[in-house]
Amino acid sequence: MDDKKMIELALEARENAYVPYSKFKVGAVVLTKDGRIFTGCNIESASFTPTICAERTALSKAISEGYRNIDTIVVVGSLEKISFPCGVCRQFIREFGKNIRIISATSTENYEVYTIEDLLPKSFGPEDLEHGNI
Repeated sequence: MDDKKMIELALEARENAYVPYSKFKVGAVVLTKDGRIFTGCNIESASFTPTICAERTALSKAISEGYRNIDTIVVVGSLEKISFPCGVCRQFIREFGKNIRIISATSTENYEVYTIEDLLPKSFGPEDLEHGNI
């Protein structure tokens, strides 16, 4: 799928955000390697800890449907300044690969493309666990 179309979908998902406290809407799109699309938005809670970011919402939807081969994640937060995944989201995304593309955008005309490895260098992932010692 075209990057600009995915940004449009993230902008649409952003409108569903539940953000009564921060008022900071975020929309996300996950594209799997076989072309499936999953959208998500951030969902806040009065007890801030259970709040879930848009990226983890979309990725959780993909994973819960059996899709683990992730190609691209699009993030749209502020419409004025490009927003990036938070640290928790970066680690969550990294679980599913080092080369997942991350598109951070404010619009279809203003966006930047990275890999999760760019945003979380020297990361810890599944391959770092010593499975024989568990």
